[in-house]
Amino acid sequence: MRTTLSLTLLLTLLTVSGGLVAQNMRLSTESQRAEKSYYRASELYRNNRLDQAVEEMRKAVAYDTAFSEGWLTLGDIYTDLQNLPEAIKAYRSGMEKGRQPYPQVWLLIANLEQKEGNYQVAIDTYNKALKFEPASSAKLPKIEKSINQCEYALEMMKHPVDFHPINLGASINSPYSEYFPCITVDGETFLFTRRVPSEILPGKEQEDFYIAARSDTGWLMSRPIGEPINTEWNEGAPTLSPDGQFLFFTACANMMREYGPDRDGYGSCDLFVCRRLGNGWSDPVNIGSPINTANWESQPSFSSDGQTLYFIRGGRSRQNSEDQDIYTSCLQKDGKWSTPHRLPDIINSKGKEESVFIHPDGHTLYFSSDGHPGMGGLDIFVSRLQPNGEWSEPENLGYPINTNKDENSLLVSGDGKWGYFASDRSGGYGKLDLYKFKLPESAKPKQLTWLKGTVYDAKTMAKLEARFELIELSNGKTVVESYSDPSDGHFLVALPSGTEYALNVSKNGYLFYSDHFNLTGNATQTDPYLRDIPLQPIVVGETVILRNVFFDTDSYLLKDESKTELLRLVDLMQSNPKLKIELSGHTDNKGDNKHNQELSLNRAKAVFDFMIEQKIASDRISYKGYGETTPISTNETEEGRALNRRTAFMVKEI
Repeated sequence: MRTTLSLTLLLTLLTVSGGLVAQNMRLSTESQRAEKSYYRASELYRNNRLDQAVEEMRKAVAYDTAFSEGWLTLGDIYTDLQNLPEAIKAYRSGMEKGRQPYPQVWLLIANLEQKEGNYQVAIDTYNKALKFEPASSAKLPKIEKSINQCEYALEMMKHPVDFHPINLGASINSPYSEYFPCITVDGETFLFTRRVPSEILPGKEQEDFYIAARSDTGWLMSRPIGEPINTEWNEGAPTLSPDGQFLFFTACANMMREYGPDRDGYGSCDLFVCRRLGNGWSDPVNIGSPINTANWESQPSFSSDGQTLYFIRGGRSRQNSEDQDIYTSCLQKDGKWSTPHRLPDIINSKGKEESVFIHPDGHTLYFSSDGHPGMGGLDIFVSRLQPNGEWSEPENLGYPINTNKDENSLLVSGDGKWGYFASDRSGGYGKLDLYKFKLPESAKPKQLTWLKGTVYDAKTMAKLEARFELIELSNGKTVVESYSDPSDGHFLVALPSGTEYALNVSKNGYLFYSDHFNLTGNATQTDPYLRDIPLQPIVVGETVILRNVFFDTDSYLLKDESKTELLRLVDLMQSNPKLKIELSGHTDNKGDNKHNQELSLNRAKAVFDFMIEQKIASDRISYKGYGETTPISTNETEEGRALNRRTAFMVKEI
């Protein structure tokens, strides 16, 4: 696609077609040989035979070195070839050697110098272009903005960030292009896009997904993700949910409006989703309306709460990107997606945004944009969700992470230490390779750890699909909602630092499992929690410890944070109308035995009273205080005593 339509190209087209220029204007050369070569080159240019057009146009300016239109059109051809240094040379030769002045071209040269990262030269050239613009020119604000951008870039270059990219090696990279990486929150599974030779279109390439697992020394050899995801059509821009259970990706229609076998679509590119099933995947499904439209939807990123999808929406084609912005949609209780919401103007600029990535911490957003102050082209930015629900002013990740070229497809590891990106820099294995680098402190997300393991039946040891809820105890808000793998029971839950969480794991026909994680202050940790979770079938005599029922020291008044857990118990009772339970209170061995007995009884009664308030019939619940008589751990340590201080329930009848 032509990247510019300069004055000289317009003149060329009019001349060749016998228009006004041919009738009323003369080329600025008296050399017949130069003129003939010019017209031959112009015809080759019109037919997109660019290399031959360059050769012929260079003959034209060799015959007459002051041939303005020859030099300037040569610049046009080099621009279309993406050879910007030679384009700049040709344009400058036309302006400095040529007989015919075209002052508008100075603006074109300045723009190219800026794209090449020659910022001071660009500033000087923009200032030269300003001399030819009248005071009323609509171009003045744009020129001033470009000068400011160049000055901003020069200032960034004075304060470079530490940046030492490391190639991910031959297990990931190949002679082909690799890009758009994604990774699970535990850093164990790596997925990316690779362009490979097409089997149905000789000489062409198409996009497939490749996946790799981590070893002690790096990444194992990547392999195609295979059917039913990879097809002979294009699959691109994948994102894994942080737990690796769901894969969202982009599929684009071919010339026949086909998206792949048994896939239907709404527009030029649509978003699809599939679910991991053990070592395989379910058939991809179009997410549908209202996310997918006749427009271009791509580059999804799924939040760790399992509820919010970030994506890019643009025009009907990838090239029509003037309105290319970041949108979000939420998964509702009925399983449908909400009407997409465009992120506010503080994120979405008047330029284009792409390559969005929401970190598993749920608060840190990375994206690329050419509309915010930067080095030129697409730069990578970071913004953070504030306590009031608003996004912060985007911060440029700095030079040399960002350069005068386009930077995008940034991925940040769950622990926030590493950034991953694609680059065609020298020293790689092929075209685009995947690299990693240590993320600057200023760009790091919130500290994060994770809980991983397997859910299984406590009696039969069979692996189970179960529902996970991670809830902020301070406000009762569900921050993660997910499911374990139905084939192998595997689960992975992100745990952002800075708050206390209640974990609830549930499945029909089973008693729920609860856990508590305090990640505030000094309790914050980076090491993952590794925990297999046995779910107890609803059987008489089984006991569940309510780990998120809280009382102040020597008090039997329920703390507000307890309501989250107790409402899950209410749900269990409502879902199993014949279920009867005994609530029990327990203490450690500190203090008077009689006092401990009374305290445990009153705590059990406090839970009983709450259940009655929630309309659970009193004949379905009993309560008892056991004091210090039934410890489950030693009373010789504080950790053991904390375990002994507990509230629980036992199944009495089903």
